[in-house]
Amino acid sequence: MVMLGSFPPARHRWAMDFFYPNYINDMWRIFGLCLHGDKDWFVDEERRTFRLEDIKAMLKEKGIGLYDTAVKVRRTRNTASDKDLEVLQNTDIDALLKNAPCCHIVVTTGQKATDIITAHFNIASPKVGSYTAFDFEGKKMRLYRMPSSSRAYPLPLKKKAEYYMQLFELLKT
Repeated sequence: MVMLGSFPPARHRWAMDFFYPNYINDMWRIFGLCLHGDKDWFVDEERRTFRLEDIKAMLKEKGIGLYDTAVKVRRTRNTASDKDLEVLQNTDIDALLKNAPCCHIVVTTGQKATDIITAHFNIASPKVGSYTAFDFEGKKMRLYRMPSSSRAYPLPLKKKAEYYMQLFELLKT
């Protein structure tokens, strides 16, 4: 599985040098709830960061790759919001998937990322928590649309985690 967000926030908002680096972003709390029943499993509260080595080990164990759908952007305002993000250059999604030949599941973690992927593959946008099937070079694929892990997304953390838990169940099969 490869999970694709849009683009990281400005560096001054980072709590670590990795994906979903903003301390107030819920992604690593979602993973903690889904995998350990503890939203703070990957959180280092004392340093206001995340336990990066534990995150990397978990991703490797679960076979989850992370990347962004954009490689060059312009922030139209000084916010971390995707609505204030102008994409100047998309990620080469085909090259990314070619380098992950065992990947059959693409997950987007927000509307901007979903829009980029659905436009690239000319497919319908799935509803949050569901998927759209598509073909990539003769391989059957699924695009899952998950809720944004941003605190600005109007859904409680536990409800977001319920959607992501469905993905972790897929990895077990």
